[in-house]
Amino acid sequence: MTSPTGLQHVLTHGDQRAVVTQVGASLRSYTVAGTPVVLGYGEDELFPAYDGAVLAPWPNRLTDGQFEVDGVEYQVPINEVDRRTALHGLVSYARFDATASTPSSVTLAHTLVPTPGYPWAVRVQVTYSLDEAGLRVHTLASHDGPGAAPFGIGFHPWLEPGPGGVDACTLTVEADQHVLVDDRLLPVGTEPTDPALVGAGVPLAGVALDDAWDAARHDAEGWTTARLVRSDGRTTVLRGDRAVTAWQVCTGDGIPRIARAAVAVEPMSCVADAFRTGTDLVHLTAGAPHELVWTLQLV
Repeated sequence: MTSPTGLQHVLTHGDQRAVVTQVGASLRSYTVAGTPVVLGYGEDELFPAYDGAVLAPWPNRLTDGQFEVDGVEYQVPINEVDRRTALHGLVSYARFDATASTPSSVTLAHTLVPTPGYPWAVRVQVTYSLDEAGLRVHTLASHDGPGAAPFGIGFHPWLEPGPGGVDACTLTVEADQHVLVDDRLLPVGTEPTDPALVGAGVPLAGVALDDAWDAARHDAEGWTTARLVRSDGRTTVLRGDRAVTAWQVCTGDGIPRIARAAVAVEPMSCVADAFRTGTDLVHLTAGAPHELVWTLQLV
């Protein structure tokens, strides 16, 4: 247990191979016929910039690490010091126990220990599975204690751009609203999404993004989609079910060990600061778990 990523769960199906870590239930690697789909990192590395991480019980940023529930104020640790925010929840470095596995799937679970800042014993269960359609990720969050636990979840895959790099990629995101932010990257409003982004796509040449879009569009079957057309002409397709209300995209400009080497495309149940704004915030109560499914495919 000296490795910062813990035990490695290797999944295979046909020419697909994924590696999921015990620590953080992180997607450390995913390849199709040897072609990397996500940026990936080493077994003995701390992940760079939340690469592959599960973001719970909130994704993205929480102002000053402070929020209020039923008149009680709570303070969680600030881990993004320069912006004075609590970033990406509490489970990224927690150990998840494997509760079921097959050669092509693994289910990992972690129950948060109640703390003064977040006093709810929320259980987060994540199942990764491979099949002919690619990688499927199913999450189930539950809280069987008293009261209602505020909750949100997201995932942070850094997608490989292909040999031509990020500048040769094109991005499409199916969502109706672009989230406006202040200098701390905290939401201050919304504007209509650029029609090109939900249509033919936006070329990423010279474009720096750390942006969110909400009011995700779902098709008749209940899926919202984001696509990254890579420099090699292939397309990485992410889909989220109706629990995915928003997408975050980051091109990694100025981020150590990333520096536009990949594009983060993050399915989320809510955007930043939901604990304070209440926008798309989930309230977990006994007997009412929250489910979210997203998929990843290279075509």
